[in-house]
Amino acid sequence: MLRLYDFELSGSCYKIRLFLSILGLNYQKTPVDFINKEHKNAQYTALNPFGEIPIFEDGPLRLRDAQAILVYLAKKYDQTKRWYPEDAESAARISQWLATGGGEIMNSAAARLVKILNYPLDLEKLQAGAHRVFKIMDEHLAGRQWLALEQPTIADIACFPYTAMAGEGGIDLGAYPNIQRWIERMKQLPNFIPMPGIPESTLERAAGG
Repeated sequence: MLRLYDFELSGSCYKIRLFLSILGLNYQKTPVDFINKEHKNAQYTALNPFGEIPIFEDGPLRLRDAQAILVYLAKKYDQTKRWYPEDAESAARISQWLATGGGEIMNSAAARLVKILNYPLDLEKLQAGAHRVFKIMDEHLAGRQWLALEQPTIADIACFPYTAMAGEGGIDLGAYPNIQRWIERMKQLPNFIPMPGIPESTLERAAGG
């Protein structure tokens, strides 16, 4: 049985929920009270000593880190091998963006914590760091649809949530039209699911009446 230790408002947990939906996998969800720091108590540090979520289990296997979990799901459950292809070049190109999704883009995640949960962090510094990476991403997406390859991969999933929710951290994406188009493409993926702060595509709602 697949199990995800989850917080609904976490973009990192959402990466896993989204990919599980895209792959059509059933799983059990264990809610974690992130706001009251349940993930820092002894029960959860026994599962992940870093005191972070998501935590993912597949039978006896337990994994931490959203990017690592995405890799595992793609390697084990993606029968098409499109989300994380086997060849060295594709894997390396994807891995670059996995590192970005768990690294520089987290400036946007931290800015969101400041704005929503009043975390005592340097908001201006975080927003500047987010703008730096979004400028790089926007230039990279010029003339292409996806971050790593010519099809969507786990690189896109890794970078998507905290880019799409940048506004909640006071970060305006108005200067990044290529990112805005990429966000819309992500929302058009089969089996896409929304989360608070990332609504379904307005195009889909319009098409559905």
